[in-house]
Amino acid sequence: MRKLLLVTFLALAGLAAVPASAQLSFSFNSGGVRLGVNIPVYPRLVPVPGYPVYYAPNLDQNYFFYDGNYWLFYNDEWYQSEWYNGPWTLVPPDYVPLYVLRVPVRYYHRRPAYFRGWALNSAPRWGQHWGRDWSDHHRDSDRWDHRRAPRAAPLPDYQRRYSGNRYPDVQRQREERARNYHYEPRDNVARQNRDQRLLNRETSPNRVPTGHENPQPDVSRREAARQQERVERHTGQQWHGNQPDPRRGSGPADTGGG
Repeated sequence: MRKLLLVTFLALAGLAAVPASAQLSFSFNSGGVRLGVNIPVYPRLVPVPGYPVYYAPNLDQNYFFYDGNYWLFYNDEWYQSEWYNGPWTLVPPDYVPLYVLRVPVRYYHRRPAYFRGWALNSAPRWGQHWGRDWSDHHRDSDRWDHRRAPRAAPLPDYQRRYSGNRYPDVQRQREERARNYHYEPRDNVARQNRDQRLLNRETSPNRVPTGHENPQPDVSRREAARQQERVERHTGQQWHGNQPDPRRGSGPADTGGG
């Protein structure tokens, strides 16, 4: 069973090539949590008015595109991918770019129960949901000058050519992205996420992950323990390996994004 979980996590983290059929519809079962996503064709993406973020009006998902990457809010967790149908990587709250978190409630097609009663034209109250530790590290995250918002990144339209059984495995995804999409992220958090992915590929491209593969912010011990619990709940494994131990609160602290 543990070997099966490791193989599944490899596919989601984008660290191993998987068959095209697995890319189209995959599930992540661990610790009682199930994630299932199937987006068989490139979705229609529309700019969120006044934000450098796109959303997918025709998808029954909380699905966004920002600064070169796709973002999915599913079962109360955030996931990131370089391709429209994954594989997806779990991202802790501190490493979700602020402009993504600022998207108003009305653009979430699958709203959690705790969204009820929140203003449709305002961002979700993440500080209320994630607690004081997150709020302390993201003061005034909901206060920003709309006139100074950056331009939205260009869409990776080349991915339209790949759907159904032609959806590429991870290695081909990387090759096609390098060949067709030369945009460099401007958001601090987006750059850190990208740099960490590149570092993982260069140093240990075939390594079996033993914990969360994203960098961890400099947070308090209570918040770090909460993030560790989230990782272990999704992976069914304890935190080990060459990433900083989140219980020590080591890692970059810049959350960027505006």
